[in-house]
Amino acid sequence: MSSAGLTDSAYPLAESLLAEPLPRRWAHSLGVAERARIIAPILGDDAELLEAAAVLHDIGYSPDLAKTGFHPLDGARYLRDVANADIRVTRLVAHHSCAWMEAEARGLREELESEFPRERAELSDALCFCDMNTTPDGTPTNPVDRVNEIAGRYGPDSLIGRFIRRAEPEILACNARVLERVDAVKRQPM
Repeated sequence: MSSAGLTDSAYPLAESLLAEPLPRRWAHSLGVAERARIIAPILGDDAELLEAAAVLHDIGYSPDLAKTGFHPLDGARYLRDVANADIRVTRLVAHHSCAWMEAEARGLREELESEFPRERAELSDALCFCDMNTTPDGTPTNPVDRVNEIAGRYGPDSLIGRFIRRAEPEILACNARVLERVDAVKRQPM
């Protein structure tokens, strides 16, 4: 997967890993990519990069890739080691939606951060925004409802339930920062 035409290779790759074994996860990934296209005006030259990361962000859930049980790391390793993906896409997948907090809870934070340095904060915010404004079925939502849905699906005492509640303030802050950037772009004279 070269840096030219990132989305040309990202969509078929994500589809091949998610569509059949995890159709709901595939629908979610398509919805996250749609959110990325919607906020493209704030991303400039990185719009395609974000869209590629958005459609690929959950490939680590694929039964063929799940090795550690921590999908950001499993997906990023596959992108780096097998798919020869753009390093920036790989880094965004590795760190999407406050992944460092879940990695910490799993005892994998040092591993995650040593293998995959973080991308620029604006891009990480944008991917978190896209993910947390998309339901599991791929439709638009808001981050409060999304966090509640995740906590409810996994249970409040589960590792994921505790992680998502711990991450909630940062998720909401990412959302606010992206909305501020969207508003600023809208206010610019044509």
